[in-house]
Amino acid sequence: MQKGKTFSMELAGRTLSVDVGRVAAQANGAAFMHYGDTTVLSTATASDKPREGIDFFPLSVEFEEKMYSVGKIPGGFNKREGKASENAVLTARVIDRPMRPLFPKDYRNDVTLNNLVMSVDPQCRPELVAMLGSAIAASISDIPFDGPCAMTQVGMIDGAFIFNPSQKEWDEGDLQLTVASTSTKVIMIEAGAKEIPEATMIEAIYKAHDINQTIIAFINEIVAECGKEKHSYDSFAVPADLVEALHTLIPQEEMEEAVFTDQKQVREENIRVLSARLEEAWADKEEWLSWIPDAMYQYQKKTVRKMILKDHKRPDGRAINQIRPLAAEVDLIPRVHGSAMFTRGQTQICTVTTLAPLSEAQKVEGLDPNITEKRYLHQYNFPSYSVGETKPSRGPGRREIGHGALAERALRPMIPSKEEFPYAIRCVSETFESNGSTSQASICASTMSLMAAGVPIKKPVAGISCGLVTGDTDDDYLVLTDIQGLEDFFGDMDFKVAGTHDGITAIQMDIKIHGLTRPIVEEAIARTKEAREYILNEVMLPCIAEPRAEVSEYAPKIVQITIDPMKIGDVVGQRGKTINEIIARTGATIDIEDDGSVSVCGTDLNAINKAIEMIRIITTDFEEGMILSGTVVSIKEFGAFIEFAPGKEGMVHISKIAKNRINHVEDVLTLGDRVTVVCLGKDKMGRLSFSMKDVKQGPYQSA
Repeated sequence: MQKGKTFSMELAGRTLSVDVGRVAAQANGAAFMHYGDTTVLSTATASDKPREGIDFFPLSVEFEEKMYSVGKIPGGFNKREGKASENAVLTARVIDRPMRPLFPKDYRNDVTLNNLVMSVDPQCRPELVAMLGSAIAASISDIPFDGPCAMTQVGMIDGAFIFNPSQKEWDEGDLQLTVASTSTKVIMIEAGAKEIPEATMIEAIYKAHDINQTIIAFINEIVAECGKEKHSYDSFAVPADLVEALHTLIPQEEMEEAVFTDQKQVREENIRVLSARLEEAWADKEEWLSWIPDAMYQYQKKTVRKMILKDHKRPDGRAINQIRPLAAEVDLIPRVHGSAMFTRGQTQICTVTTLAPLSEAQKVEGLDPNITEKRYLHQYNFPSYSVGETKPSRGPGRREIGHGALAERALRPMIPSKEEFPYAIRCVSETFESNGSTSQASICASTMSLMAAGVPIKKPVAGISCGLVTGDTDDDYLVLTDIQGLEDFFGDMDFKVAGTHDGITAIQMDIKIHGLTRPIVEEAIARTKEAREYILNEVMLPCIAEPRAEVSEYAPKIVQITIDPMKIGDVVGQRGKTINEIIARTGATIDIEDDGSVSVCGTDLNAINKAIEMIRIITTDFEEGMILSGTVVSIKEFGAFIEFAPGKEGMVHISKIAKNRINHVEDVLTLGDRVTVVCLGKDKMGRLSFSMKDVKQGPYQSA
């Protein structure tokens, strides 16, 4: 093993140390990270040559969760880690989003940032260590990278900020904020929150930004001592003479006319016609033909940005702070438990809500010991037809997983507890049409769908996105409310904020430039608050003002009762025999928690009540004078056995069956008869005895 060098700093009360040159020496850059006992190996590698036939920077970010890091063997048949978990995908996205803009835009070499989680200390979250490790590995490598950058996480408990919180503090606190920064500006914000006021959120963001500056100074020390010289690369910038020829063939005014429309299809057709003109004009310049898509993209981008920034003129003619036309409706899908559709311009989302017993909550196997299941799920789908394209569906990608998680994060604080609403809940957002910020539309649609399904959410949540166009100086910028796709593609920022009337529940901020100034962040947060208030008051609440009092007739009905935890074994029975018999007889689903909470679920309320009655009888200690009804299940010479519920029987002696003397039990009773009896207490041998002939009104009457 190579010796390498170790660098250390104190970060949020713990020691962060980095080994460079000790392991993975063949990677372009490698940082062996230690924070407490959390250990992550972060590497950065790049291909020798650019990938052919692409028009984007091919960056891949991986976060590998190894179960040995928490002393577990993976579940499942293969007993090895499979595809990345949802948490791993989301962590990789949080690393990717701030770092991608810091690589050269014309770089086409494949780059992979890999993070291998090898040990987890619950006091030091591995996600944070991987974020810092990737930044260090890229910075010390020979890969072109305009860093360093740093990230800090912020939690909040009882109104106090906690920087780089433990896993428990992160899970249970009121804030889950991640902030990435360069040495001058904020470059990424990701947050989940329990209605945090805007001013408090801004304070947390910039406290994290200040901490990031100490980390960047630490990284600069490492780079100064161990950093490699950045390698040269083949630039894929559009040739300057081609750009000049393009502007001659297509004047600025004509390009403005082509892109100035609120109809995406019309704009795309206009650009297609202009591109065809170039292909015809340059038919004898074969080397230029392949550059046409890139050149047209850059021309459109330059035109749109100039129109917005200098002329305050948006492509669809809206004012800078104007939201596109809005529409909302509920109950458009029959027989599902809840449905709603939200439309904003050419963005349209339909969310369907499904309710199920708590036993159908998603089981989670991961590195966080505090999360073993999820009872609220939000999933997002983005089919190709939503943007007028055709391609086969291959399941959700990282973008779909990320958008679903963002909506889930925004709504989770408003979901009632399982004690208040004992259901597992799944929302699925189907993208019918997309032209900007479908994730925020899915939050609006999901709020209405949940209310239509009868889920008693605490408050309605709305989401909206702001964009940005910047000029040559920090003071030269324009924040745009409700960006459409074109403004997202050609703009500098996608700042998504969701929340209630009273505070923020989620933020996701992506940029394409090297950071935002504080005035931009403050204006974007203020603008999104104004917009979501409008959406709630003018569109969503007029459509459905509050959660429905009852769940749908097609949804399962769930009734909760509480039993003595010591009686759980009686209800379950040996190897589940008793509870399975109750389920078989009633058709109800039964979930029992360790604390004695019992949820009985079914579509037939009578069946639910029947199952509850059986459970109550099983868990009741019979006392003298109690009156019960049951079924004759066995006849003997000396009497009859009565079943009151599965696994709960009693005997009526032949002398207690009728007021007159009988010679044979069969003279009065047959198997299957339904009878009413009274408990006489215990006999001399300590056994409970029952009587049919002594029945009078008692304190307990079975159904």
